[in-house]
Amino acid sequence: MPYMLLMVEPTGQRRTRTEAEGREVYGRMLKFADDLRARGQLLAVESLASQERAVRVQVREGRTQLTDGPFAEAKEMVGGFFLIDCKTRAEAVALAQQCPAAEWCTVEVRGVGPCYED
Repeated sequence: MPYMLLMVEPTGQRRTRTEAEGREVYGRMLKFADDLRARGQLLAVESLASQERAVRVQVREGRTQLTDGPFAEAKEMVGGFFLIDCKTRAEAVALAQQCPAAEWCTVEVRGVGPCYED
């Protein structure tokens, strides 16, 4: 079953690192991805750019509203994701515990499924 590991990090956290520190943690994440790929569990992976360049889109009653980032009310942002294939939720949680990002952010584990299911 597919599971999404969402990297939920504090906004502004990336600015606290030097470039060398940022490259080091990114390298650890790449190795984690390579290990998942070698085991045949990695379906997709991406790091997301800062929300400073993001835009939120809402369409209500035919009217579109765009809100450019950064988003003042946000204390956290999704910094990236791993889409993995696991037999059980417990296996997905175990992989989240092994993810290097769990040391500096929250790794949220979500099953993938249709929006009409709870």
